[in-house]
Amino acid sequence: MGNGEAIPVSAAADTEGLMSTRGFSPEAARLMRLATYASVGVACVLIVTKFAAWVVTDSVSLLSTLIDSLLDAAASVVNLIAVRHALQPADEEHRFGHGKAEPLAGLAQAAFIVGSAVFLMFEAGERFFSPHIISHAPVGYAVMVFSIVMTVGLVIFQKYVVRKSGSVAISADSLHYQTDVLINASVLVSIFLASEMGFVHADPLFAIGIAAYIIYTAWQIGQGALQILMDHELPDEERSRIIEVAKAQKGVNGVHDLRTRSSGSHVFIQMHVEMDGDLRLREAHEIADTVEIEVGKAFPNAEVIVHQDPDDIDEGHEFLH
Repeated sequence: MGNGEAIPVSAAADTEGLMSTRGFSPEAARLMRLATYASVGVACVLIVTKFAAWVVTDSVSLLSTLIDSLLDAAASVVNLIAVRHALQPADEEHRFGHGKAEPLAGLAQAAFIVGSAVFLMFEAGERFFSPHIISHAPVGYAVMVFSIVMTVGLVIFQKYVVRKSGSVAISADSLHYQTDVLINASVLVSIFLASEMGFVHADPLFAIGIAAYIIYTAWQIGQGALQILMDHELPDEERSRIIEVAKAQKGVNGVHDLRTRSSGSHVFIQMHVEMDGDLRLREAHEIADTVEIEVGKAFPNAEVIVHQDPDDIDEGHEFLH
């Protein structure tokens, strides 16, 4: 612990409120698996219903949501595989665990989404110059309302899972499906304008707008995933909280060289703690243990490593803030 080792799981389990520093709780892991199965299941159901509706109505905006659902299914399968991999415990070849499988899945999702948006823009552009009358509009209405209800239910469940687990992959998937709710609602409007109001260009125009929004969503997902893969530091407010908790422990005179990163929902925290240089080794060790445990309470799923320094040695302290 104080000599550079992480908190043992057994010690963490004995501390009230402190989750395992090595992985997800069994309940969080179960919920994450359920969320991936639900995501794939909803995408497959929507593919079938939207395909049937597109064949009947010949709506390009409805085609846009069909394409999006196809990509949803592909991305959700990638997510399912990534989450299963991320839930594997650390082993001899992956001492920091497998958490980065989640942001990798996020990048794959972003690529899928951009591909669907580009295809959709080409299709909508062609339809803009050769507009079609939408037929059997009630079928389109029914399918889109059904899609919205299914998607909202999935998003609510995904948000619950993210609160319980902090999963990056489930969070990215949830963001993707949240955009689907808006997309499906906009398709309802476009079908109404094209079929009831005679505004035939509404269908391709809405499809182009949907494509632009899909690209924006892909940017958000990709940027967040890339930050994790590049070992970006935790936000400043969280780093300040870590320093605050560490300094609050008896015997700690200062903190420097704080380094943080995340891998999936796992957080890795390293810091140098300044103590009285005349302390005995056992006393310094106990102080370091206390810092690790208290920071672990404030940041569940964090692996905390503390290095002990005499407070009269100047090491530059370049990473204090």
